[in-house]
Amino acid sequence: MTTPWGDIGVSDAHVHFFSHRFFSLLAAQRGSTVEGLEPVLGWEMPPPEPAALAARWVAELDRHGVRRAAIIASLPGDESSAAAAVAAYPDRFLGYFMANPVAPEGVEAVGRALDAGLRGICLFPAMHRYPLAHEQVAETVALAAARPGTVVFVHCGVLTVGVRRKLGLPSLFDMRYSNPVDLHPLALRHPGVPFVVPHFGAGYFREALMLCDLCPNVYLDTSSTNSWIRYQESGCSLVSVFRRALAVAGPSRLLFGTDSSYFPRGWHRAVFDAQVEALVEAGADAEAAAAILGGNLEALASMRS
Repeated sequence: MTTPWGDIGVSDAHVHFFSHRFFSLLAAQRGSTVEGLEPVLGWEMPPPEPAALAARWVAELDRHGVRRAAIIASLPGDESSAAAAVAAYPDRFLGYFMANPVAPEGVEAVGRALDAGLRGICLFPAMHRYPLAHEQVAETVALAAARPGTVVFVHCGVLTVGVRRKLGLPSLFDMRYSNPVDLHPLALRHPGVPFVVPHFGAGYFREALMLCDLCPNVYLDTSSTNSWIRYQESGCSLVSVFRRALAVAGPSRLLFGTDSSYFPRGWHRAVFDAQVEALVEAGADAEAAAAILGGNLEALASMRS
């Protein structure tokens, strides 16, 4: 893709794969049908076959010149959708999935998803209301450690789920479980496992930087509009966030992402443009930009189990 630094290979580390199964699970919580969600959301409902949605995403990535995306099955129980997408386009997608390790058979579900070819375990402690010190979280991370190349993605900080809000579904999250510092013992115990904290820590930026400074296997993803910046001190901006992240974590541990999710919006180009502008102003050179915008995710993709 053409950038201010020249042609750079761009890969997106954070795309939600909102499948037909995903919307079916939400519709069941609402006492509705998938078709009944469309007028409420104003979004296109995906086809029932995950491979067809995967083809739509490949066309969308091609349109923007994006070579690969990490796609997330965004509810427990939808792992098969992401697995089908990866099976159809193994060179275009890394498959991640949301897990709830403290649910009944939650650890077993993680093992099955990894056996199906998925590469990223997404933990949302505040959403599912558990501490990262929980024994079943340790068991889940041990599964990742036993499969080299598996990423453990841990959402910290402020958590809002726009689709739930639009559908009027409750989101009884518990922010007591949102601090990146709680990830420190796990990251130390498993130095070979790449841990990813999205959205620069989503309001816990200082703590996320501390974690990165102490644990070289922790990455930050840059995804979304990063609206959490409004909670920071006066003068904080996306430019200053990138500048500090580059100084502490370095360019090799920042993963560009958009947090794209639904159609017809598709790939969130405005997020990419804003982050490129911020990186330029933060003083990133061509080598750093190439790593952040795609090279680092490609390096994770090459860590085959």
